[in-house]
Amino acid sequence: MPAADSPAVLVARFLKANHYNDTLDAFIVEAGLPPDAGTTTKGDLTIEKVLEEKRIFDLSLNAERLGVEEIDQRWSPSAPCFPVIVKTMPTSANLLHVALESDHEEAKSQLLLATTADRRMTLLRTDAEFSLFRSYSHLQDSPILSVVSLSNKSLITLSSSMSGEIVLYDHKHDETLEKRRDHSKYVVEVAEYLADSGIHWVATAGWDGKILVYVLKSCRDSSHMCIGPPVAVIHLPTNPQAILFVKDPNDAAPVLLATRRDATLLLYYSLSSVSLSDPSMSSLVELELLGVQNLAPHSNAWIAFSPSSVALCPTDSSVLAVATSSVPHMKLIIVRMLLPASGTQASNSNLGLTQAAQARDNLALRNREDAAIRINVSTMAPQTPYSTPQVCWRPDGTGVWVNGDDGALRGIETRSGKIVHCLKGGHEAGSKIRSVQSALVHCNNREVEWVISGGFDKRLVIWKPEKDRATDGNQRTAEVAIR
Repeated sequence: MPAADSPAVLVARFLKANHYNDTLDAFIVEAGLPPDAGTTTKGDLTIEKVLEEKRIFDLSLNAERLGVEEIDQRWSPSAPCFPVIVKTMPTSANLLHVALESDHEEAKSQLLLATTADRRMTLLRTDAEFSLFRSYSHLQDSPILSVVSLSNKSLITLSSSMSGEIVLYDHKHDETLEKRRDHSKYVVEVAEYLADSGIHWVATAGWDGKILVYVLKSCRDSSHMCIGPPVAVIHLPTNPQAILFVKDPNDAAPVLLATRRDATLLLYYSLSSVSLSDPSMSSLVELELLGVQNLAPHSNAWIAFSPSSVALCPTDSSVLAVATSSVPHMKLIIVRMLLPASGTQASNSNLGLTQAAQARDNLALRNREDAAIRINVSTMAPQTPYSTPQVCWRPDGTGVWVNGDDGALRGIETRSGKIVHCLKGGHEAGSKIRSVQSALVHCNNREVEWVISGGFDKRLVIWKPEKDRATDGNQRTAEVAIR
């Protein structure tokens, strides 16, 4: 029996679907197919689906925008290229979130943080053996989806879970500081920001259509942190996808950036309406929408992608990398943010203008949004509507890494938009990479760039530069495709 997606089977399905019965019978005999080869069940691949995917791919190619010579520098050398598979994880389960924590005074080193589908949070040292520091299975009542660190000195983390609960935990004193359940469904992302004024903001995005904003504060009887009830809320018509705090370049005030499903917009919200005088207020403040920025400004049709993951450039705080939910391949957009002061603020300034004047203003706005898009390319990373796109910057800002559902990581140069590296050999081929982060690690009195990835093949993989291969000679060698 040939494969279900073989050309002969596709042709047989086409003939049967269009009732070319005589031709089908002759083709089955000549091709040596079984009598039921043309039968189609739900989800089977057909010639029509192949052609539709080809049309979508061609459209995405036509919409690509490559970089120009004066933008940034080229992909820097010594990028991570070979994998080290971590063998010291206490359990074998799908990886949901990976991160690198700062130096911890008790561990006397940086720590790798990983969460798995068995509700466990694991901390590993960054030594040669990746020795186990601590592992927790009691923090949450469901799998942990996102974690942020709030204090490097004592390693206080805020984690969110599939049940809608968030947990504030002090790893130094091994103590749960606070638990809250203000969301009714998955809390897919947590973001934090320490403002210049000393206010520590935290935002959580849940699949109950809400984004909640908290203000961290110190407890009265100790130096520990506590969360308290949320101080503001955003209600969205569709589920939020990504949240990020950014700084307004005009007055350095924090602005909350958010994206949502089935919308090609970056949403900017002001925090100025939040009153901090009465933290025990019973009614939540609805955050004011400052403005929006469209990532498909000149499109006159419905665009089937959402900005699913956003990351701020480490060398230019006005530049954002956006991984989209486009299928069958992820599209990457690198865009300069147009905060409201730059002309995207949602105001009624065009009221009273003639229809022609309003049209000119709208066209000028779309032109500004289009000019802000620096890179718009296909990453060739396969994904489905159920994928979780992820993007992270290299520490020097010369490129980004994106995940994929084929077990490979792709490095894209931000200067040209070209795929420079395709890292294979760490994860199983065809497996889903769920989380990826790039960071600088202190090794032998020098800083080394690592890429950390975790996937549904139950592997935690550390990708290291080529010059460190000699120190890891007992590990698997990567299959690196350089394009």
